[in-house]
Amino acid sequence: MVINLKSHNKEIKSGLYLVSTPIGNMGDITFRAVETLKKSNYILCEDTRVSKNLLVKYEIKSKLISNHKFNEKKNLTKVIELIKNGAVISLISDAGTPSISDPGAILVRECVKENIKIIPLPGASSVSSAVSISGFSPKFFFYGFFPEKTKNLKDDLKILSELESSIVFFISPKKINKIIKHLKSYFFGRKILICREMSKYYEEYIRKEINDLELFDNQLKGELTIVISENKTDKKNSHLLSESDKRNINKMINKLSIKEITDLMSQNNKISKKEIYNYCLKLKNEK
Repeated sequence: MVINLKSHNKEIKSGLYLVSTPIGNMGDITFRAVETLKKSNYILCEDTRVSKNLLVKYEIKSKLISNHKFNEKKNLTKVIELIKNGAVISLISDAGTPSISDPGAILVRECVKENIKIIPLPGASSVSSAVSISGFSPKFFFYGFFPEKTKNLKDDLKILSELESSIVFFISPKKINKIIKHLKSYFFGRKILICREMSKYYEEYIRKEINDLELFDNQLKGELTIVISENKTDKKNSHLLSESDKRNINKMINKLSIKEITDLMSQNNKISKKEIYNYCLKLKNEK
């Protein structure tokens, strides 16, 4: 069967088109996306070298304009002027849906201000793909990339740990080992799904209890999408550590591991494992 990619409506009106591109497998692109890119006067992209591979595969000859976080503000006036003069402009990212943890939000806001037509073309998304296979709550909060400063990271993780929903993060493989201790501290007792190289040949899905998460010996490859399960702590039955509990933990802290203390202390009382773990961690850090 031959499928004709051409639409009955051959005209695409001037405006900004946010076109989702594959997150790995080149086959994960819609017919409409290919058609729109072919009919665009210009395509804004993060890295022209990456986007050229897609354009060559689908025989798209539209002109590429580099548009990344270092030059998107500089491009703004030029792009707005082109659209106002009748151009069809498409915005793509290296992978997935543009303007979500990728360049594009600045341009979108300016188009809204200038009353310029903005059209989204849905497609591949690592966020929804990861949540769909997680087995966690479908009610989720998307966070994006972690901040660089440890204080900002801890402040955000504290707030996120109190949400009663799944949480989705992006992180580079170079930083995963640095973040593990913070995940164990703020999300103790929950589950985690680490998605690597999604839709590619070496795709991998790592499912763990956060309590059991260890540092990776080898550096993982490819940007990681992480999903953390919802918070199921029963707040009504969760008690605070008493002074007696703290004294007992202090006696054990040099003899047992944090995990052993946490399991032991949580067996016969209603204190959350997370609270016990955090107190143990605090004692360890003070020594």
